[in-house]
Amino acid sequence: MRTALLSALGLTLALVATSASAGATLDRIKAKGELVNVLMESYPPFSQLNAQNQLEGFDVDVAKAVADKLGVKLRLETPSWDVIAAGRWSGRYDVCICSMTPSQARAQVFDFPVNYYASPAVIVVNAGDDRIHAAKDLSGKKVGVTSASSYESYLNKDLTIEGQEDKPLSYPFDQVQVVPFPDDNVAFQDLGLGAGKRLDAVLTNLVTAQPRLAQDSKFKLAGAPLYAEPNAVAIEKGDPEFAAKLREIIDGLRQDGTLKRISEKWIGTDITQ
Repeated sequence: MRTALLSALGLTLALVATSASAGATLDRIKAKGELVNVLMESYPPFSQLNAQNQLEGFDVDVAKAVADKLGVKLRLETPSWDVIAAGRWSGRYDVCICSMTPSQARAQVFDFPVNYYASPAVIVVNAGDDRIHAAKDLSGKKVGVTSASSYESYLNKDLTIEGQEDKPLSYPFDQVQVVPFPDDNVAFQDLGLGAGKRLDAVLTNLVTAQPRLAQDSKFKLAGAPLYAEPNAVAIEKGDPEFAAKLREIIDGLRQDGTLKRISEKWIGTDITQ
């Protein structure tokens, strides 16, 4: 009898805990009066420090718009990308509006309620390099990427974009010497030293590459974009109420033109449709 009673009590507590977990993030946000968004400190034009040492950029403004819709303040946290992408935040962060590609591997630890922009992956090389003209030419080359990024997974030939399992990516190169960096800045510094000196190429987002190509004659694109890359809002798994709320907010920001205005402000064109 005692055993049966304890079992029933345990089941009841488990059901209560499961019920309490639904919407737990929204409850925490409302109680604290702030939304904690995690992103990279240096990933222009999506996030970067300005002259006043404040974070600004496309992702920052989108996160601000989401916080406004929730009726709370926004707090930004900037750990390293590998910490962000590892997930299992244990409540330290509420959301990643931080240019994360929804890969199948990441879907083991994240939910991706909604995509909010897309931009293709591209190869950037030193302007004096005539060896690399397409992805097939990366074979045996040293290619810089942000550590734990989707670009690193692509070069390792194990990137599957969540929701696009029926559209496998092509890998037209043999083994590549993948060189991970904490962010694109250091990778481009090494590429700028000269063709093949430290790096042969950098694989990154077209939008983040464009300002460097426009401002620095040391770099150029090599070939056509490699694949289309959606970027999604990411949250810890298991909170469908928070996921639904974020989907509702982002869809509203798209419909009322807010996402378009933010995109045109930082990127010069609309990448949110």
